[in-house]
Amino acid sequence: MTQQLPHPYSQYKMTIGIECHVQLATRTKLFSAADNDAREATPNSKIVPIDFGLPGMLPVLNRRAVELAVKAAKALNADVALESRFDRKHYFYPDLPKGYQISQMYQPIILAGYLDAPLESGETVRVRIHHAHLEEDAGKLTHKDGYSLVDLNRAGTPLIEIVSEPDIHSASAAKAYASELHKLMIYAGVSRGDLYHGNMRFDVNISVAKHEAKALGTRAEVKNLNSFKSVEKAAEYEFKRQVDLLESGGRVVQETRGWDDTKLITISQRSKEDAQDYRYMPDADIPPIRLTSEQVNEIQANVPMLPFEYRNSWKELELDISVIEALLSNQSYAKLVDEIKQTSTNAHARRVAHWFASAIRPEDDVTVQQLSALKPAGFIELADMVEADELSSTAAKEVFSELLVSDHTAREIAEQRNLIQNSDEDEIATIVDAVLSDPASARSIEDIKAGKDKAIGYLVGQIMKLSAGKANPALAQKLLRERLR
Repeated sequence: MTQQLPHPYSQYKMTIGIECHVQLATRTKLFSAADNDAREATPNSKIVPIDFGLPGMLPVLNRRAVELAVKAAKALNADVALESRFDRKHYFYPDLPKGYQISQMYQPIILAGYLDAPLESGETVRVRIHHAHLEEDAGKLTHKDGYSLVDLNRAGTPLIEIVSEPDIHSASAAKAYASELHKLMIYAGVSRGDLYHGNMRFDVNISVAKHEAKALGTRAEVKNLNSFKSVEKAAEYEFKRQVDLLESGGRVVQETRGWDDTKLITISQRSKEDAQDYRYMPDADIPPIRLTSEQVNEIQANVPMLPFEYRNSWKELELDISVIEALLSNQSYAKLVDEIKQTSTNAHARRVAHWFASAIRPEDDVTVQQLSALKPAGFIELADMVEADELSSTAAKEVFSELLVSDHTAREIAEQRNLIQNSDEDEIATIVDAVLSDPASARSIEDIKAGKDKAIGYLVGQIMKLSAGKANPALAQKLLRERLR
């Protein structure tokens, strides 16, 4: 449900389109053999002469980048252009040594598509994809007092730029779209998705207009947002800034703005150029990309299950949205729960899903390698032990946490930690009778008979003490109540 905004904001509608730059998970750059992983690297250490733009250096297209773009198309429900071409986008900046960026202006590799982004309310917003194109990244500028430093490690990094239609009309929907797009690119194997190191960067184009207006307002673009929260907060701030400007008699100018994550405000950077200002022209050094339908089908056949496919598969589990999103936050969690659903029962899958959503603690040092090695059998065994009343819910979470990092079975872990509880009714009945006959229990027994139900906790505690913590507390309480009727 849309939150009611105060006057005058309620009179305006925000319209958002998002451009997302996705760094492709290739070993080398888009047109050179330089290492594509510049994380924590010394400045200008991941470059070769092509990245410098030296005369005579010719680009060679990275085949793997094309394959990943084809996979991205499937994740975006989009068609692949069987022929696409590269163009030169001209602008002059110190981090662009050639004086132009190689991109795809006129014939992009990915055509129109869409994605459905789930909102916290349980609804979904469909955002159409206008297109997505391959391009190289520029370098990085670090501004000092009176001068700037250029690092070309990112120059030539392979990207796809995914351009949405202006179908987003709230800050929360913008955040949901960015989050879902991030999941899709990771699940499809297109990108590592490391937001901290800039593997995905969002440019939010936002305009405002009165609800009855037939035309969109003048848009401003907030560049290089690298978190879902910043996408949401930047949209919220920019909406109010533009409305305040219009209400005070001013006008919104088309410009590029930056985001201050500390002050939570946008800052004007430069006037926004139009396409003709970049003087696009075909790149004569790079042949067109020509694909066949058979090649596209073969590449896309290797795309694993995507988030929306997991959601469809889990509908019969009747999981809360928060549990589903917690599972989808890690592809290994999602894959394991779905394997359990396919090989065991829905009840087992549902129980394990809740463990993944609630029982993983910040201190659990679970590596990607460990997660990828997890097998359904161990978690199915753990679920069986809980259903058989061999483990309490608290003990089960403890075993679950250890199961993530251990080579032992669930039963071995439970036995080593002395967590298996006793559900033998005859044995527990003997202990119950001993507790009830103890003079120290008389006061609690009187309180229970007088309607003070909380007093049963003392008696259960005594049973647990006499059983060295192994008695099934639910069974102990059941037997107590039967004897105190």
